[in-house]
Amino acid sequence: MRTVLAMRTKEGCEQRFEAEWLSAAAEIGTVDGCLRQDLIRDADDPRSYLIISDWADRERLDAFGRSELRDRLLRVVRELRESAQRHTYHVLHSMRSESEEPQ
Repeated sequence: MRTVLAMRTKEGCEQRFEAEWLSAAAEIGTVDGCLRQDLIRDADDPRSYLIISDWADRERLDAFGRSELRDRLLRVVRELRESAQRHTYHVLHSMRSESEEPQ
């Protein structure tokens, strides 16, 4: 399962948002079923971000989504955002380029 959360921060909150996300992501990464998390900033709008996370299955994703841990870890992140929209997807295929460079 892959979730994509589009967020726009309040003006002037970008650096704090990134720091708070990194802190929360470190703990979320230890949650059973969490496989990967990425924070991506829009190249043309530094207040717009995508948070992309991959989970082993929908059950563990939904359990985390209902947890007190999630509420506690993301409380400050929510306070720094202006808007948010989340979607969940089934990953059907992934193709890596032979020339893919590490990030």
